[in-house]
Amino acid sequence: MLGSRRAVSPSGHRTYRPRRAPEGPPISVPPAPRTVSRRRLLTYLVAAPALAVGTRLATDVQPAEALPGVPDVLDLGEALILAGLPTAHLLVLEVTEAGRVVLELPRAEVGQGLTTAIAMLVAEELDARLGDVDVPLSKARPELLFNQLTGASNSVRSLYDPVRAAAAAARARLVTAAAHRWGLAAGTLRTEDSAVLAPDGRSASYASLAVAAAGVLVPEVSTAPKPADQHRLVGRPTGRIDARDIVTGKARYAGDLDVPGAVPTVIARPPTINGTVGSYDASAALAMPGVLGAVRVPSGIAVLAETFDQALKAKAALRIDWRPGPVAALGDREIRAKLKAAQPPFLVPPLLSLTVDAEFDFAFVSHAPMEVLTAIADVRADRAELWFAAQSPIVAQQTIAAELGLPQDAVTVHVVRAGGSFGRRLFFDCALEAAQVSKATGRPVKLMWTRNDDTRHGRMRPASHHRIRATHALGQVLTYEHRVATVRTDFRHGLGEALTAAGFDLQVGGLTLSQAFFLLTEKLPYELGVSTQLLAEVPLEMHTGSWRSVYSGLVRVADEIMVDEIARTLGQDPVAFRRARLADAAGRAVLDRAAQAGPWGRAMPAGHAQGFAFHDEHGSSAACLVELDATDRAAPRVTKAVMVADVGLPVNPRGLEAQLMGAVTDGISVTLQAGLHIDAGAVREGSFADFRYARQRHSPTELEVHLMPPTGAPGGAGELGVPAAAAAVANAYARATGTSPRSFPITF
Repeated sequence: MLGSRRAVSPSGHRTYRPRRAPEGPPISVPPAPRTVSRRRLLTYLVAAPALAVGTRLATDVQPAEALPGVPDVLDLGEALILAGLPTAHLLVLEVTEAGRVVLELPRAEVGQGLTTAIAMLVAEELDARLGDVDVPLSKARPELLFNQLTGASNSVRSLYDPVRAAAAAARARLVTAAAHRWGLAAGTLRTEDSAVLAPDGRSASYASLAVAAAGVLVPEVSTAPKPADQHRLVGRPTGRIDARDIVTGKARYAGDLDVPGAVPTVIARPPTINGTVGSYDASAALAMPGVLGAVRVPSGIAVLAETFDQALKAKAALRIDWRPGPVAALGDREIRAKLKAAQPPFLVPPLLSLTVDAEFDFAFVSHAPMEVLTAIADVRADRAELWFAAQSPIVAQQTIAAELGLPQDAVTVHVVRAGGSFGRRLFFDCALEAAQVSKATGRPVKLMWTRNDDTRHGRMRPASHHRIRATHALGQVLTYEHRVATVRTDFRHGLGEALTAAGFDLQVGGLTLSQAFFLLTEKLPYELGVSTQLLAEVPLEMHTGSWRSVYSGLVRVADEIMVDEIARTLGQDPVAFRRARLADAAGRAVLDRAAQAGPWGRAMPAGHAQGFAFHDEHGSSAACLVELDATDRAAPRVTKAVMVADVGLPVNPRGLEAQLMGAVTDGISVTLQAGLHIDAGAVREGSFADFRYARQRHSPTELEVHLMPPTGAPGGAGELGVPAAAAAVANAYARATGTSPRSFPITF
């Protein structure tokens, strides 16, 4: 069952006060998109049958170069917001004559419910009906620079102020237009249900005011967003605006799109990671029914056919001489040895101190989104058009343009909704291949990766090795050292440029992009004496990428297991040990709520146990308590999970609850059973049959989510729950079995 759902107090309509002086963020028309001239946009704003506004935000944030010790004062999300400030005002909202409120979203909807949260913000500030708001996904807009990257639990955090400001500006213009129509003072009017209302009972719909509002240059009422105590929708549990479309099949994913002439295409891929084609014979495949062609691309041999079934059968008929990839000599054992060898040494422990030491290994993990990767490409001599789910569409556009030898503005990237991502769609390898095939064959193609393709040749969370040492004396922890070695994570999806724009000189002191990311995300929330966390990377030519929580899904899991072991060594309750060393009062409140809701410490049968963990990141915090049945050690089962989170202001508590439930499933999966083996340079697993992600039978029969009362602005939430859930499961298994698991997943 679900835990408590809290919402900010809703209010009714809003009454306007006369505007005495400029207040709130100033509003300005944004520079035109690349396809629309400034002259044309201004004409559109003044005369077209719709109201469109953009917003420029006032900010007190100083340039990054003026911030000493940036890694100490910013987290990753804040750094990305800082990088995006110069283009934060390029958000445009439109009210049409048909009464639709349209905000084109420069982020990706990958199932996280972002379009619903943004629609709620727009409806809130406009006093519009939620059903009147549309949030289509924006195509790649290079003028946005770093404001079209979806990741790092940053979308709501970064869009919260700009979206509210744009909607508040539109509302002020609509009110002013109504005041002019009726000859009334704007401050006497109010807004409700997508209409402006007069004291005498007259009303005007937003649709009827759109044209007039487009001509309002200076609103006569405040353009400031509402204070939180006037929210009627934000903070209230709300169903997804796209839920019906998803369950009825109306929602359109890349595989559903019908682009004229686009033919089904698949690629035969090598047996080893990054293997290459030596030679091939496609004669048998080309003779099969419906097959339209076969062409060599860098990743393998593409087969085009009238149907995907025909393409897959023809792919199996290809005769290919494969050359092994660069890691063909490596398996799990060799990779683990390389990681252990890369570890820097510990410091010399304090005199007369005792130590608690541990080493941990985490396997590679597939992102495994439910929707397989699909991209459509139509490449012509002078232009190209693509449709796919993209978390980094600007970098995709730049890369594909360079590959095709076209100017960037000759490549159009349409961003399509995705059926899951977890970081996978930060990379656009499927779209790049589709463009290559389309160019080589001279026809539009719809390229689909099979599940096997993505499991064996797609992105994966890097394997890692961890060495941790804590020293203690007289019941006090003196030092805490965490040494992390991972296979290098590929961040070539725009993050490096964003961090540079935020003021991080990645050349100073040899700081790599991975290390900058590590510094911005990894912190120990407890007071454990002198603490250090160091990252080393092993550069293997493998397809790695950001998986949920990126480093935190490894580092903080190992930390939380270690905290349990330190507490046990010192003879202290692990929850009380954490609470005594948490400096943050909000974090302690989250911890207390989870322990109370559990309840922590209740008696359990033999072979059963509770586990607890805490995580603090993205301006938010979460605690997870699980109960686990390990009477069958080969098939442990989480029977109950309680997740408590403080994310500041949860825009949509129902959506947040869903994300935290998913985090519990992720934690169960990667801690107990789901991982990838590497055998002689090849991924052993190929589908959900052997990549053993949690099924319904592995889910807890009791699952509660509790949200702390709303405060301030929203924090990040999408990745928040994973480290806490994964570590709580590991700690429960250790307590239930009396063992100290060191390799994950446990039943690998």
